[in-house]
Amino acid sequence: MMTPKMALRQISLQVNEGEIYGFIGPNGAGKSTTIKILTGLLRIGSGSVKVMGHAPQDMRSRSQLGYLPEHPYFYDYLTGYELLKFYGSLSGVRGKLLEDRIAWACELLHANHEWIHRRLRTYSKGMMQRMGLAQAILAKPKLLILDEPMSGLDPMGRRDVREAIQFLNREGATIFYSSHVLSDVESISHRVAMIVDGKIVRAGRVEEVTQSNNSEYRVRLALALPAASNIAGLQSVHPQEFVCNGPESRDSLLRLALQSNVGVERIENFRPSLEEVLTREIAKEGANG
Repeated sequence: MMTPKMALRQISLQVNEGEIYGFIGPNGAGKSTTIKILTGLLRIGSGSVKVMGHAPQDMRSRSQLGYLPEHPYFYDYLTGYELLKFYGSLSGVRGKLLEDRIAWACELLHANHEWIHRRLRTYSKGMMQRMGLAQAILAKPKLLILDEPMSGLDPMGRRDVREAIQFLNREGATIFYSSHVLSDVESISHRVAMIVDGKIVRAGRVEEVTQSNNSEYRVRLALALPAASNIAGLQSVHPQEFVCNGPESRDSLLRLALQSNVGVERIENFRPSLEEVLTREIAKEGANG
């Protein structure tokens, strides 16, 4: 008999209307579980969840929600076009409006007008991903919840999905999505939450999440400053150039330069990427566990 495992703990997050919100973490951290709770596919054992002011199982929230699962399963004997007609009608979009919406979604996602009339069983992962996102947006929902929308896409496909997400957001949609492609998350998200082992370990704007993780500064001086070697957290990479491990060592170097009448030619802030921050958080959680 398998011992039950608590999938989520200490989860608390709020997505504001009009945001693109990235949800990141390693495999098994709880991303898909959280998304299934938000879409009403799983029920929670404790706590509370509201989606647009209603419980996830309430039709008032579901009617305004578009969803792309991580591993969508579609009837593979249908063509892409038939799939979109089917899901559009389920969303209450019919007739000429549905035809227009299908054309709009396919154009937005650069879905080829030839292969959308082929059966889904012939589709590549990337083609299926485009169809999955297209069906999620046919009703032009207020909220889009996307589980790994860039999965299986080549660089051009990822670009198309990024641009589609940004366009939909400009049109008024709120978008909550998970992704392992952290460079994409960093480039398009207003805010992010980082989940590790079922817990939110960091949340906020991208610059807040990365800035708080011991940023480095590279300082270039006009002249050599031998006395700088006495400053803690400072590494000399050139007689006139230093790497400062945090704002304290940076400020100490700048004070010394001012006192020594040495000019400052350049200061650069090197923030770690989301990938580096997440890697450190995973290592920290492993050490604590």
